[in-house]
Amino acid sequence: MKISVSSYSFAQYIAKGLMTELDCVAKAKELGIDTIDFTGLRPCENPTLEQQLEQAKKIREKADELGMNIEAYFVGAHLYYDTPEENEAEVKRVCAQLDVAKALGAKIMRHDVCYRLTKTGNGKSFDLQLPTIAENCRKIADYGQKLGIKTCSENHGYIAQDSDRMERLFNAVNHDNYGLLVDFGNFSCADENHVTAVSRVAPYAISAHAKDMHIYEGKVYGDGIFPTRGGNTLRGAIIGQGNVPVKQCIRAMKRAGYDGYLCIEFEGKEDCIQAIKEGFAALTKYIAEVEAEF
Repeated sequence: MKISVSSYSFAQYIAKGLMTELDCVAKAKELGIDTIDFTGLRPCENPTLEQQLEQAKKIREKADELGMNIEAYFVGAHLYYDTPEENEAEVKRVCAQLDVAKALGAKIMRHDVCYRLTKTGNGKSFDLQLPTIAENCRKIADYGQKLGIKTCSENHGYIAQDSDRMERLFNAVNHDNYGLLVDFGNFSCADENHVTAVSRVAPYAISAHAKDMHIYEGKVYGDGIFPTRGGNTLRGAIIGQGNVPVKQCIRAMKRAGYDGYLCIEFEGKEDCIQAIKEGFAALTKYIAEVEAEF
């Protein structure tokens, strides 16, 4: 397995104006990481597609200059609406983001699937939404296939966060250009056992996030703390310093035959550059130890 880092891991510095998206490429290289992934390009507030495409070209040029690889591009999406017109508009928007991924030179694009339930109609449950979501995912996968980019969805957004729901999603989409992005830490948001969850969906993975979390029982208050679906609380952690059994999750991925990238995704309160350094060291060690077992 190989290691990449997400631009999202630098969000702390970007938000403070200490770095730009372009700077992330050089900083990843400086930290010894030769592959970087990007999350929803934002060269400015509320960027147009044209501005995103221009930013993607600049990032690609910088990556080429530094000999850096861009593996994946991550975007948000809500693929269930009550009307055909709304679904069509969202699919069109997400497909346009595939054009941004192409300009970046990314080989994979992740899109989310849903963020909320409704009180009436087919929006009342994940399974009622699933046929519409799956149809929309297939349309996006079709367009990605034309561009040579694989598409995938992540255990993300509370509603589609459980491993059994992700497995049902994969089966419902049933497209050769579509897979799952397995985020180790995100299963915490659904209060699910990480190793059980990862082992269930690992066979369908085409991308993965190595993320650690501090997990607190019940309500805990503080900077960077947010709730789980079941009423516990979480805070992002440096890889190897939280409660997620990252090494065992890697072992489950390896056993399932996964040999792609593990992307460092840090969202804690510690200094993000130091957190990436320490996380990279821990992840390198875990991968070496796991691969020695096989």
